[in-house]
Amino acid sequence: MSKDKKGLSRRDFLKTTGIATGALIGGGVLGSLITQNATKDDVAGTGKNEAGGGEYVGEVFRGRMFFTNENEFKVLSEAVERIFPEDELGPGAIGLGVPYFIDNQLAGNYGSNAKEYMQGPFFAGESTQGYQSRLTRAEIFRSGIAKMDEEAKKRYDTGFAALEGDQKDEIITAFQKNEINMKGVASEFYFKLLRQATLEGAYADPIYNGNINMEGWKMKGFPGHQMAYIKEIETDKYMNIKPKSISSMEH
Repeated sequence: MSKDKKGLSRRDFLKTTGIATGALIGGGVLGSLITQNATKDDVAGTGKNEAGGGEYVGEVFRGRMFFTNENEFKVLSEAVERIFPEDELGPGAIGLGVPYFIDNQLAGNYGSNAKEYMQGPFFAGESTQGYQSRLTRAEIFRSGIAKMDEEAKKRYDTGFAALEGDQKDEIITAFQKNEINMKGVASEFYFKLLRQATLEGAYADPIYNGNINMEGWKMKGFPGHQMAYIKEIETDKYMNIKPKSISSMEH
C-alpha cells in the first residue's frame, strides 16, 4: 500500500490510533440529525437559519448548517482529510462528505450537548474519563479550528488550509499530544472529538450526510442495513453483498 509522501496512509492511521477494522460502521452514531433536517429553519436552538452555503459532493447537494465562515469550514475540511486521506483504496474524508456530516451534527443536539448534563462544578478530567468540559462540542470545534489556524500562522506565517501535508500533520499531532494551550478544554480532547467525528462521518449511514454513495462501507465490505440474510446464512462462501442505506429499505 502506497503512502502519501507528506503524511500517514489511512492504514497507518487506523493502526497507530488503535481503531479496529469495522469498529465504527453503524449509522447515526453522533446524534439524531439526519439529512432531512437540512431544510429546517431552526439551527441549534437559535431560532434562525444560519446556513453557510454548500456544494455538490458526489450527486447530492450538501448544505452547511453551522459554519457560516468559509475559512472555518476549509480548515475543518483540510484537517479531517489529513486524518482520513484519499488513497488507492478509495476517497478520503472530503470525498466522503465528512466535513458536511460534522457541520450538520454541530448544528443539532450533538453540537449543543442538549441531552447531556452540563452543569458544574468543573474540574480537569483524566484522559480516561468522558466529557469533561464546560464548553459544548460546537464551541470546542469552533475554538479548536481557530487555534489550528492560529498555530499555522505562528509556525508558518500562513493559514492552516494553505499548509503542506506534513505541516498540517505536525500541527494536528501537536493537538493530539496536548502541546497546544486551549481555553476550557485540553487540545488532546479536541483532537479526540475531531478524530471520532471524522471516522463516524466516514462510516455512518449516508442519511446523516456522510459516507457518500456508501463508499466508506464499500471499502470495508460492510453490507449496511439489509432486510434479512435468510438466503445467505447457510452458505460457507464469502458473500460480497451490495450495501444498502436505511433510506433504501422498503417500508
